[in-house]
Amino acid sequence: MTFKAIILLRRRDDMTHEEFATWWLDEHAPLAATLPGVRRLCFNLADDGGAFDGVSELWFDSREDFDAAYATDIGKAVAADSMTHLSARERLFVGETFIVD
Repeated sequence: MTFKAIILLRRRDDMTHEEFATWWLDEHAPLAATLPGVRRLCFNLADDGGAFDGVSELWFDSREDFDAAYATDIGKAVAADSMTHLSARERLFVGETFIVD
């Protein structure tokens, strides 16, 4: 089983879906990729008009590694960048169990 953080994101009210996509994929993704200990990172852009604009998936060896990554200066910068561009963020922490791989 692997530890994964799933984060559902809703853009700021004054941003278009296209502006969100450009910021998230072109600016935020490269920053998030530098998180210490991140093993895998996947950004899923949702269709415009849904409850959320995107879903990020971050894999770490453990919840402790996730928490440690976000306690670093890089982690704090990633979180701050997110919060200046979002109106909502929902986080789910899951243990991944593959059924078909």
